[in-house]
Amino acid sequence: MPCIDFHTHAFPDTLAPRAIGALAQKAGSSFSDGTIRGLLASMDRAGIDQALICSIATKAAQFDHIMAWSQSVRSTRLIPLPSVHPKDPHMIGHVRQLHAAAFPGIKMHPYYQDFTLDDPALFPLYDELSRLGLILVLHSGFDIAFPRLRRSDPARTLWLASGWPKLRLVATHLGGWDDWDEVERLLLGRPIYLELSFGPEMLPAERFRRMLLAHPADYLLFGSDSPWTDQKKGLDALRALDLPEPLFRKITSENAKRLLDL
Repeated sequence: MPCIDFHTHAFPDTLAPRAIGALAQKAGSSFSDGTIRGLLASMDRAGIDQALICSIATKAAQFDHIMAWSQSVRSTRLIPLPSVHPKDPHMIGHVRQLHAAAFPGIKMHPYYQDFTLDDPALFPLYDELSRLGLILVLHSGFDIAFPRLRRSDPARTLWLASGWPKLRLVATHLGGWDDWDEVERLLLGRPIYLELSFGPEMLPAERFRRMLLAHPADYLLFGSDSPWTDQKKGLDALRALDLPEPLFRKITSENAKRLLDL
């Protein structure tokens, strides 16, 4: 059965050891070496056909490097999502550039990029992403490596989805890492894409299953956040929930294909 992982990370070979080492000090051990080769090997072990590679621009000057690397690793199996920095004066032009290069969207991370979702400086970005039909994959909830500030919490995610209804928004970590009470209160049942990484690892199976069944079937996306979780274990845990087969297919491939226009 086809499977698409909507949330992975990888780095250039020369950067991967340093990046993984630095991030592991904050986020814990990794399950691959952070290279493209390591990601593909992990995908093969898990039986995953395609994956989105989510970059994060921690400085405005990184855009050109991220774009060049994304172009170089793009393939039938790997779909890169570049990133723009919220303080980049050329942010909108860069969004148009990656759209012209046929990338499907961008990844943003409020903690590593130091913003909150409701910062007015980002309104032009939301407008442009909506106009161009680009996907915004957004780190959602708290982050293990940072103080528990509410930068991308379920309330702000709901605000963003309501204010920009044409925005193709994907809230990672089942809508809010380690903030799932608020996810259940505010997001479940609404037409907002939720990517599932860290759900299998952090939630009791019964609650994880209940949350998936409570959300619109067309708005759930399998994701691992590899290399920070094991892709095979995450996919096996999803299978073990014994979800209805049509729902499992939607989560693991059909919804992603529709969102990516594949």
